[in-house]
Amino acid sequence: MGTHTAVITGSTAGLGAAFARQLAAQGYDLVLAARTEHRLEVQSESLEAQYGIRAETVVADLTTDDGVGAVQERLLDPSHPVHLLINNAGHGLAGNFLDTDLQDERDLLRLHVQTPMELCHTAARAMTAQRAGRIINVASVAGFAATGTYSAAKAWVVNFSKALHTQLKSEGLTVTALCPGLVRTEFHERSGISISGAKKWMWLDAEDVVRQGLTANAQGASLCIPSAQYRALSAGLRFMPGSVVQWATDRRISAPADFENAEPAVTETDSSTK
Repeated sequence: MGTHTAVITGSTAGLGAAFARQLAAQGYDLVLAARTEHRLEVQSESLEAQYGIRAETVVADLTTDDGVGAVQERLLDPSHPVHLLINNAGHGLAGNFLDTDLQDERDLLRLHVQTPMELCHTAARAMTAQRAGRIINVASVAGFAATGTYSAAKAWVVNFSKALHTQLKSEGLTVTALCPGLVRTEFHERSGISISGAKKWMWLDAEDVVRQGLTANAQGASLCIPSAQYRALSAGLRFMPGSVVQWATDRRISAPADFENAEPAVTETDSSTK
């Protein structure tokens, strides 16, 4: 079994699954948290068999107090301390703000803002007692542009992570906001979002995004934007008029007809950007 333990939310697909594979390969024991028990069981059994590590599971809906509480309870277990927390769970919503259901908007805000804040608070208190620990909050380059509630939530994650990093650095903790662009995962399909007009260079590989995020966090960085193209784009967004950003976003993102009459898909398995 490993000598270090990592907690990963939204672990069963996309970036979360890539984090699990790479950390298991490094010898980390894992605590995998997601909503679907069957997928968690299959994932934990596969990782244990392939890498010889211990993979615990926590079945939790992280839009609820009970779900968050279950992960917090594991973070506070003094007999099996957690050395790395990865707040990755997330989902998107198809459609404009006035077209979406208010409860879906509440769930998005809870999952992307309140839940990582609560888990960071719990983990950081436990880690400061050890004077060592690492946290990665999966944000998005969408956080640098005002395009809706998803981008607003990710902007909060970026600023929160950078502030927390500054506050906790002297305590031996590193907090990193990982801000990918478009990543080849099931995130968009499960959220009912169609991506059109995206250039080939805009698509990133999940394994590479995770590799860069883990490296940046290990090196003590508060922010990681994978790929030079997205670093340049993120810098430019700060000076671009909001109307231009919205126009460009509308041209490549839409809700496909198949999803017009369906409820938005909510998933806690991936937090890659829309």
